[in-house]
Amino acid sequence: MFEAGEMDSNVTEPESFWDLLQDMDPVWTTTVLLVPCVVVLTAGFFYLYSVIIGLLTKTSVRNKVVVITDALSGLGKECAAVFHRGGARLILCGKSWEKLEELTDDLANASDPTLTFPSKLVLLDFGDMDSMPEVISEILECYGCLDIIIFNSSMKVKAPAQTLSLEMDKLLMDNNYFGPATLAKGLLPSMISRRTGHLLLVNSIQGKLAVPFRSAYAASKHAVQAFFDCLRAEVEEYSISVSTINHTFISLSAPSENTETSICSLSYTKKLGVSPDEAATEIVKTLSNKRKEVVISPSLPKMAVYARSFFPNVFFAVMAAGVKHAEASENM
Repeated sequence: MFEAGEMDSNVTEPESFWDLLQDMDPVWTTTVLLVPCVVVLTAGFFYLYSVIIGLLTKTSVRNKVVVITDALSGLGKECAAVFHRGGARLILCGKSWEKLEELTDDLANASDPTLTFPSKLVLLDFGDMDSMPEVISEILECYGCLDIIIFNSSMKVKAPAQTLSLEMDKLLMDNNYFGPATLAKGLLPSMISRRTGHLLLVNSIQGKLAVPFRSAYAASKHAVQAFFDCLRAEVEEYSISVSTINHTFISLSAPSENTETSICSLSYTKKLGVSPDEAATEIVKTLSNKRKEVVISPSLPKMAVYARSFFPNVFFAVMAAGVKHAEASENM
């Protein structure tokens, strides 16, 4: 038989958490302590980032009259939602009156009507240049003044240069160059008279970088980029800001499931595409800090832009090799 004292001496008390840490390998101890800290700090960073973006939106567009062309596109809808929540007085432009009304209803249902303004709607089709004087008048009549214009509309086409008709070339130039340029020139006098305003062009990276099979598209994007670059210097004396945002492309939705093409498309989108919310966030920041030019793209397209400027012969050789490789793949 064991005595009570002996029995008590054989009973060990459970080790505390800190005792266990001391017995563990130092690497594991560091990991156990650091991982929760990293998780908390990361969550805190993203929370602060969202708060800051929200504050920037409210301070930069609160009570401002904001025009958004092609408000029915993925990026247009995202910008409309962000600016509406920020308290902007929106003028939404698009080709379909019914869809514009649907967008307005969605914005109204998702916000507090005591903190936001009902949107004004204007039919706008850059493919119909004859309607531009009437469109400009309607926009100016909405509030009598303008603070911000976001030129968001774009038309794309991909084909060998010799296969595109002159009519298609003209249509692309109307949508991507003549339309935005005409709208800007028509609305500028209102901004100049008030000596304030901000014009923001959402452009493609092909406004800086031309790639094969997009001759007409790249030409229109180069043209509109040059127009707004010139305009920036011309209106600076009137305290009017001009910004350009060049992105790769806007990725609107995930592809369908269970297909090889969809997997490749999704991978390509993740590598090079920009989501509407990412682009809208960049637009808000650009308006807030009045940056003149922003490029939203992964490293590879940015490197190509620099290569085109500093090593043009290398860039041209790579583009030509890419075309030959594509032709060889099609002939196999």
